[in-house]
Amino acid sequence: MDINTKAIKKNAFRVTKHRSKTALRVRVPGGKLPVKYFAILAKIAEEYGNGKVHVTTRQGFEIPDLDFNKMDEINKLIQPIIEGLNINQDEIGKGYSAAGTRNVTSCVGNEVCPFANYNTAKFAKRIEQAIFPNDYHVKVALTGCPNDCIKARMHDFGILGMTEPQYDKYRCVGCQACVNNCKKRATGALRFENFKVIRDHEKCIGCGECVGKCPTGAWTRSKEKYYKLAIMGRTGKKNPRLAEDFIKWVDEDSIVKIIVNTYDYIYEYIDKDAPGGKEHIGYIVDRTGYQEFKKWALKDVNLKEKAELAKNINWSGIKYK
Repeated sequence: MDINTKAIKKNAFRVTKHRSKTALRVRVPGGKLPVKYFAILAKIAEEYGNGKVHVTTRQGFEIPDLDFNKMDEINKLIQPIIEGLNINQDEIGKGYSAAGTRNVTSCVGNEVCPFANYNTAKFAKRIEQAIFPNDYHVKVALTGCPNDCIKARMHDFGILGMTEPQYDKYRCVGCQACVNNCKKRATGALRFENFKVIRDHEKCIGCGECVGKCPTGAWTRSKEKYYKLAIMGRTGKKNPRLAEDFIKWVDEDSIVKIIVNTYDYIYEYIDKDAPGGKEHIGYIVDRTGYQEFKKWALKDVNLKEKAELAKNINWSGIKYK
C-alpha cells in the first residue's frame, strides 16, 4: 500500500513503529469530553483497533493499531465528536484538517477547583477556535492559578489565571489568617497595619489564596479576569526550559490576539529547512531576538493600563554540549 505519510500526519493519524498500522489522535480542547462520545471511541478501538485507548499527556485520546485502509471509515465515525466539540474542519467527514498546532489543554478550572480564578476549558475552546486548524507546531496550555497544575510553563504559551483581590475592611475581624497564609504559601504580599490588611500590588501574584482563607469573606475575587502570559517554554533534545513571564495582569482578548499574531511571525521567520517543516517557536525567538517577536506579537493589540509587559526576557534552561 502506497502511503503518503505527510498527508496521514496532517489528518491526525500517527505513523507508528508497525509499518501496517496507524493510530488516530482525538482532539479534546480544554480536556472535557461529554461521556456520550465515549461510545464512539470504544467502537473504533474495538472494531478497528486492539480494544485499547491511550489518554495522552495533551488531554486527548489516541486509538492505536488501526489499519491504514480503514482511515476513511474511521474519519466518518469520528465526525460527531469533531462537530460536538465545535472543532474547525475543512471538509465534513474527512477527519481533522491539521495536527501541527496541538490540542489546547487546561486544568479543571473554577468549575471544580477552589483555587482556580477562571473557567479554563471555556477559554481553551476560544483559543482552539482562533488557531486551529494550522500546521505550525504550537502548544498552548491554560491553568487556573499559579499552582500551574497543567504545567503551562512547559509550553509555547502558558496562561496562568490571576485575580486582583478586593478587600472589605468592614468584614475583616483582624484574624490575620490571610496574612499568615500568604507568607507561607505565596509571596508575603499582605501585612497587617493599623487594624487592617494592606496588599502590596508589586508582590501580589494574583493567586487568590487570601480569598479562600478568609473566614468572613473580607477578601473576594475581582470581577475582571486577569492573566499572566508566559512564553516559549519547551521540552526536547536541544534546550529544554521553562516559559518566562511576557505580560502580567493581561486580559483575555489581548492573549488571543497575541497568539494569532504569532502565526504571522512564524510564517515570516521559520527555518524553511527545518526537519519536517516544523520548528518550535522558541528557537525562532532565539534566532530573531525577543524584541522582534514582541513587535509581531503585539501588532494591533491594545493592552489595558494594568498590564505589565516585560521589557526583556532572558531564557536559560538546560543546554546540552
